[in-house]
Amino acid sequence: MKNIFITILLLALSFGVVAEETAHLQHANIDPTDNESLQRGAKHFVTYCLGCHSIKHIRYQRMSLDFGIDDKKVLSEIAPQGATIYKQMHTAMNAHDSEKWFGIQPPDLSLAARSRSADWIYSYLKSFYTDPKKPLGTNNLVFKDVGMPNVFWQLQGEQKALFKTGDSGQEEVEQLVVDVPGTLSEQEFDTMINDLVNFLVYVGEPIKLERERMGKYVLFFLGMFLVIAYLLKKEYWKDVH
Repeated sequence: MKNIFITILLLALSFGVVAEETAHLQHANIDPTDNESLQRGAKHFVTYCLGCHSIKHIRYQRMSLDFGIDDKKVLSEIAPQGATIYKQMHTAMNAHDSEKWFGIQPPDLSLAARSRSADWIYSYLKSFYTDPKKPLGTNNLVFKDVGMPNVFWQLQGEQKALFKTGDSGQEEVEQLVVDVPGTLSEQEFDTMINDLVNFLVYVGEPIKLERERMGKYVLFFLGMFLVIAYLLKKEYWKDVH
């Protein structure tokens, strides 16, 4: 009985954490067939994210094939200078420096969208706000006390948090408002982040579209085999009493 009570309590706490974490999530418009969005997202990742984060399970050549563009275009418009078409997307930052500057090595983002979800990443990247109490001067509504700086502050602008008193009597963030405008409008910034998240969803499973296409033929084959097996069974057992 005691074990059952503990299990129920842990489940309740876990659901509470999930509910709190998803309370501020916004919906990302993901379209793995939009090659132009994927190209823009890849370029944004190389420009703003590759300095710290790797995507070590994909090569630039794979993007060339999946996006339907020439290798030269990938190298000139997406890949960093000096990269080759067969190179993986490794960050130039070494582990020693990253731990020295951030206290931890920034994670590889190959499976980030699959582990966190597209909506979580989309909301997280849009939810940085000014917090003078933090070493980097910012905090995040979705991931509290995160050690990552807001690399998009010049584009989005600087947001400030408006607080309210919650049911527990503690201050909670009610909403974020732009305090210092950025170089992009709100709509332009949302589109940029959506393209970036779309790309991260793609790299989590580059073969997804091909798998779904082949899956239709597999299901058709299994359906035909089921019909044949059923007719064969009826023919075999019709004289058995």
